[in-house]
Amino acid sequence: MKQYNANNIKNIAVVGHGGSGKTTLVEALLYQVGTTNRLGKVADGNTVSDYDAEEIRRKSSVNLSIAPFEYRDCKFNLLDAPGLFDFEAGMYEAIRAAESAIVTVSGKSGVTVGAKKAYKLAKKQGKSRMIFVGKMDRDSADFYKVLEQLKSEFGPSVCPIVVPFAKDRVIECYINLIDMKAYRYENGKPVEVDLPDTEHRLEGLLTAISEAVAETDDELFEKYFSGEKFTNDELVRGIHKGVKNGDITPVYCGSAETMEAMDMFLNGMNILLPSAKESAIETGQDEKGDDVAVICEETKPLVVHVFKTVADPFIGKLSYVKVISGVLSSDQSVINMRTGETEKLGKLVYLTGKKQEDTKKIPAGDIGAIAKLDAKTGDTLCSGMKVTLTPAEFPKSCYSMALVPTNKGDESKISTGMHRIVEEDLTIRYEHDYETHQQIVSGLGEQHLDVVVAKLKSKFGVNVTLKPPVVAYRETIRKKVKVQGKHKKQSGGHGQYGDVWVEFEPCDASGLVFEEKVFGGAVPKNFFPAVEKGLQECIKKGVIAGYPVVGLKATLVDGSYHPVDSSEMSFKMAAALAYRNGLPQASPILLEPIGNLKVLVPDTNTGDMMGELNKRRGRVLGMNPAEDSMTVIEAEVPMSEMQDFTTIVRQMTQGSGSFELKFERYEQLPSNLEAKVIEEAKKLNQD
Repeated sequence: MKQYNANNIKNIAVVGHGGSGKTTLVEALLYQVGTTNRLGKVADGNTVSDYDAEEIRRKSSVNLSIAPFEYRDCKFNLLDAPGLFDFEAGMYEAIRAAESAIVTVSGKSGVTVGAKKAYKLAKKQGKSRMIFVGKMDRDSADFYKVLEQLKSEFGPSVCPIVVPFAKDRVIECYINLIDMKAYRYENGKPVEVDLPDTEHRLEGLLTAISEAVAETDDELFEKYFSGEKFTNDELVRGIHKGVKNGDITPVYCGSAETMEAMDMFLNGMNILLPSAKESAIETGQDEKGDDVAVICEETKPLVVHVFKTVADPFIGKLSYVKVISGVLSSDQSVINMRTGETEKLGKLVYLTGKKQEDTKKIPAGDIGAIAKLDAKTGDTLCSGMKVTLTPAEFPKSCYSMALVPTNKGDESKISTGMHRIVEEDLTIRYEHDYETHQQIVSGLGEQHLDVVVAKLKSKFGVNVTLKPPVVAYRETIRKKVKVQGKHKKQSGGHGQYGDVWVEFEPCDASGLVFEEKVFGGAVPKNFFPAVEKGLQECIKKGVIAGYPVVGLKATLVDGSYHPVDSSEMSFKMAAALAYRNGLPQASPILLEPIGNLKVLVPDTNTGDMMGELNKRRGRVLGMNPAEDSMTVIEAEVPMSEMQDFTTIVRQMTQGSGSFELKFERYEQLPSNLEAKVIEEAKKLNQD
């Protein structure tokens, strides 16, 4: 593929709800321009974008992929993003790297949550937006119903450009409102036909387009309100400017499967969407924290944004990059602004799905990849200036499970594989819980973690299963007791002798508070540390279910010693005996972890969510209105009740809800639940 300058490069994220036709649309565009010689199908597993084994098996996108093509002396980089909510990271990566977003909407299903999320994220990041209403060949497709939904959801910026004309729910032709021409499609090929009689519908649509165009330019505004009609060039210029500024969202329709109206959509992408040069002026921060404008020009110093990382044990590490300014060459050294270290660049490649094409340079505005780079997703690479670009903000992981190896001894393999997987996907979190001795992985949902398990097996050769993580309970006491611990052993030669009296009482500490109030040298000072050490070791296991003890104050008040037989070990043992004697008498109780929950739900779901939280023993603290008819409910909930909450929120809100849960404190476990927790602890200890 030849080199293009930023004026002739367009980076476009293809986003939308799962199953709305993103990958099929990309496949149709590649076929339309001749980049591919056959029209791949998701169901057959032979598309350019969905090449990963998991994507082929699931028949849906899991990862972001890049599909470039050339059309009318312009290079288009399509970034095909997953639509399933479990793999939202790909959508965030795609929109961050693109200047424009095409939001796919099914003519059958209408405006779904995935389309709303994608549109709002693109708008929030200041990206130009275009909507494609696909699957118009389906019997139940209704373009005008979907158009009303789009206007209702996204406002007056929605502007139809290509509309269908149907009789008896069968589309006879598509009308281009800019050219005012109609086309019938035979085997995907356009045949121009006479404009059909649409009564007054076309007039209303044309008026809406003209009004939108008039708002983009003072001259066009005056011309429109003087009663003159816009020329074709004026319409294109006005819509292009409105799209670039975010004031107009053009809507096209067609069928990617049958190639209907693909030619008009491709032309619309070419004439209406902005180039990298037009819209890729980013703001970064210099070393002092001041804002710096980074302009998309080859003559400027090099600034590169790493927007995705692939860490594969077979093909090596690959960093997907967008060159914001300057020219990236394979013989350069760059500074990683996160680490401050200089990195020597490896091989540069252009990507088309899984295929790689070597290149010596990548100019400003273009997208490619660098092999074997130490950088991570979100890093900024510079040469000639020092600036840090704002990385994408990814959704936080909210669904956790424990990884259990099928074969004992594979724990280190799991750790190695997970650190590579976390490099690829910043919505995955991995940690080793040293208290429960479990390896915990967190993601965005069940499917997300299923893919993690599949990757561990296929790429790192380790078989694992998932099970709910153990809840980290605690134990404490409620009353004050004074007990003796006496350790005496005679076995020939020096014996062992330690004798302590300890007062145990509750306190607000997160562990053990140790004090001594010994008078008259009943216990020599040099044995005080041994007593404390013995108690510190004991509180790792409580007397009810073996959970760590918190909120315990121990005061050494008396005791006795033997001048020959007493030792540090003897007093450690005596302290342990006092602990075992005293805690059962001090009204021990179990404590459960309580989390602070902030859950965002549509206003219509607040009642259902309140009921759900009550079922989970939650205490609602308050409700606050949020934008887009959403409400934030804040509550305190037991962490043990939240394992499947991710699934419930998604089902209840059709994917539009989200939540954050953070550990807050420990509280007493209700007595009616103690028996179950104790039984589970016994099973855990046996395992």
